[in-house]
Amino acid sequence: MNILIKNGHIIDPENSVDEKLDLLVADGKIAKLGKPGALSASGAEQIDAAGKLVVPGLIDMHVHLREPGFEYKETIATGTAAARTGGFTAVCCMPNTKPVNDCRSVTEFILAEAAKNGSARVYPVGAITKGSQGEELAEIGELRDAGCVGISDDGRPVMNAAMMRRALEYSTIFDLPVLSHCEDMSLAAKGVMNEGFVATELGLRGIPNAAEDVMVARDLALAELTGGRVHICHVSTAGAVRMIRAAKDRGVRVTAETCPHYFLLTDEAVRGYDTSAKMNPPLRTADDRAAVRQGLADGTIDVIVTDHAPHASDEKAVEFDAAPFGIVGLETSLGLSLKLVEERVLTLTDLVTRMSTAPGRIIGRGGTLSVGAAADITIIDPEMKWTVKAAEFRSKSRNTPFEGRELKGRAVRTIVGGVL
Repeated sequence: MNILIKNGHIIDPENSVDEKLDLLVADGKIAKLGKPGALSASGAEQIDAAGKLVVPGLIDMHVHLREPGFEYKETIATGTAAARTGGFTAVCCMPNTKPVNDCRSVTEFILAEAAKNGSARVYPVGAITKGSQGEELAEIGELRDAGCVGISDDGRPVMNAAMMRRALEYSTIFDLPVLSHCEDMSLAAKGVMNEGFVATELGLRGIPNAAEDVMVARDLALAELTGGRVHICHVSTAGAVRMIRAAKDRGVRVTAETCPHYFLLTDEAVRGYDTSAKMNPPLRTADDRAAVRQGLADGTIDVIVTDHAPHASDEKAVEFDAAPFGIVGLETSLGLSLKLVEERVLTLTDLVTRMSTAPGRIIGRGGTLSVGAAADITIIDPEMKWTVKAAEFRSKSRNTPFEGRELKGRAVRTIVGGVL
């Protein structure tokens, strides 16, 4: 099917495009861009995008789809449906499934299931170590050949520094980013929220900023030593932002991501013992939030992700200490992230870079509206006002701290490989 998108405000940072244009999709690819009214295509489905943003398909490079093994929380079908609803045309799924995605057979299962039941592109991330146990490297070359776009033990840090060094060395051979969950388990201990005044007042065990900072420092040092590509996951602390900024200045091959909850919320959200505000790393202080926002503004933090981590309602409906870490985010991320544009932290071009172009560059897939590229496109109404209602999510899970929040801006159409 051919599609002609007319009168849209096209933003494509990869090609420095930021203007009102028409765009023609033919045979699943970007065929032409032209001035409004200049393109025609007999029989093409026409979309009037006047007043809308037309951008490269959004890419979420940190998602937990839960399949195989935890289908009661989420499946590839429901997770990708949630992604499309949120404006994402592609997601990278973390390997902490059951079994762990540490070998070709699991990767191939995920890709086959995505081809059969997925509505967005699914790019698997393989495990760094077998079973994500931190004791023996997984077959990284096999994972890459099977279709993995990176490696990570996300959900569990690689505590053994020598093991992480070897992973980074292999990343240079196979040209894969190492997505690092930076958490010192001995410092995090059995903490359930940020260590500080609020935790003390609530009587909850805290996780200090240092639990993240010392591991960020270690992995930056190892990336500098090996020349490997390290990607720091879900940055939440001011210290991590400072160290990543300094490492980039030194030429270390580091990229980084953060999530809407870290640039919008603080540990104050935990008051009332709301388990929807329990995530790992935890919500931090106002100073940390300000540092994360500055990191996004100056490019220290390259990518906005969701860390979409669905859990069944009964798992979250328990005492705060007993509840699992994690929130859902695929259907709220764009609307929440547009707050940064409204508050002039980012420009629209910056936002598209953080949510499409930069993740596309890191994983080597998508993030562009170049002629000849796959037609993965998101159309956004930046003025649409809507209210977060978890009961209406396409995801199987409802664990969001943003229930009832009024947002402005939403994806209204997504095109994946030319399919509307």
